[in-house]
Amino acid sequence: MKPIRTITLLAFVSLLSHEQAHAGAPQVRAQAPGFYRIMLGQVEITALLDGTHPFPVHDVMTRNETLPGGDRKAVKLAETHPGKAEALLAASNLAAPVEGSINAFLVNTGEKLILIDSGAGSLYGACCGQLLENLRASGYKPEQIDEIYLTHLHADHVGGIAPQGKPAFPNATVRVNQRDLDYWLDAKNEGKAPKFLKPMFEGDRASLKPYMESGRLKPFSDGQQLSPGIRAVPTPGHTPGHTSYEVSSQGEALLVWGDLVHVAPIQFPDPAVTVTYDSDPFSAEAERTAMFAKAARNTTWIAAAHIAFPGIGHIRSIDGRFEWLPTNYTTVLKPTND
Repeated sequence: MKPIRTITLLAFVSLLSHEQAHAGAPQVRAQAPGFYRIMLGQVEITALLDGTHPFPVHDVMTRNETLPGGDRKAVKLAETHPGKAEALLAASNLAAPVEGSINAFLVNTGEKLILIDSGAGSLYGACCGQLLENLRASGYKPEQIDEIYLTHLHADHVGGIAPQGKPAFPNATVRVNQRDLDYWLDAKNEGKAPKFLKPMFEGDRASLKPYMESGRLKPFSDGQQLSPGIRAVPTPGHTPGHTSYEVSSQGEALLVWGDLVHVAPIQFPDPAVTVTYDSDPFSAEAERTAMFAKAARNTTWIAAAHIAFPGIGHIRSIDGRFEWLPTNYTTVLKPTND
């Protein structure tokens, strides 16, 4: 009987091992760290993802229209062109609400480490606030950041400098266009603002406060050279002081353009589509159209806050229609003039 018992035990162990080997692995359901790099001449550009969130296309997208009588007004896209948003999204295999990226960009010039925009921090809830984690995963630390350039003072660009009101970058100086600073820190403007914008004012005060108190908030004027190879380019319309940043190195250029585009599949084919968050939708349209045309002519790199991560690519024009060309993924990182 003993040999039979031994065989039975071995068979049981074998069966148990077989079942364990074929058991399903638990799903991870998490993405890889959100950072991506390119070289621009001798300058290293790192895209950093703060998170993604559903963008309410039907609620916030408008279009600049000429009304009977000649007046121009931004009107809800769904009202003036029913089905247009759905058709343009479907052409890119998307549907509303579109999952939108919140991107920031780290510029290492070799002399300075400059962060352009900072994500939402704690101002957008659990969807976002991942920038610091992704910064560390990319090989850098918050205390290494020398300067932070903000394209404008909406929550998803300024909130990351001080999540929960605590400064995240202890050695950085924050730079922002004086016109945006004047607007968003003015209580009179807050009183006149539509209800959905009022939380932006509170978020700005909380985010900027520790840098103001430590003397590390330094506004600038339109077109100012902020650092060797980095120039502030005024692109007002989305906010009064909305600013893009042109980064240049050895004949190559990249424009970090903030919120000139929110939903690429809709606004590239139709730059007249605006958003309710635009302080001046007509200026926003004009700046967007001008930048599309300029970038298509001279093949400037674009770094966009709300185009699908990493938000880096080029623009081309075909038969009068603009298109987005995302960067080709690469693991080869060397100065692009080599």
